[in-house]
Amino acid sequence: MDYKKSNSPLNTVTRDMVKMAEDSGNVYETVCIIAKRANQISMEMKHDLEKKLQEFASLNDNLEEISENREQIEISRYYEKLPKPTLIATQEYVEHKIHFRNPVKDKPNLD
Repeated sequence: MDYKKSNSPLNTVTRDMVKMAEDSGNVYETVCIIAKRANQISMEMKHDLEKKLQEFASLNDNLEEISENREQIEISRYYEKLPKPTLIATQEYVEHKIHFRNPVKDKPNLD
């Protein structure tokens, strides 16, 4: 999923966790699913930002170049305005775009 085109809200939204947990059957498991997906999105966003900012890295930085790099500031501002990874992951979960499984529940019982 492209986090840049996400329709998730920019601000925190109150949600009914019990209703959200109907798919997994456990509120804690639902929170763990969303948290793991949020970590994946966060790592992807961080990697993309670092890759874009790498273009501006130079070996001989002087004070004038650092203070006047408008393009770098605009890129940073763009990423700051994106929805937070937790909000994106929650929206994906609500829209059933996250596929998950619990290996413990899928194991056959050998008792």
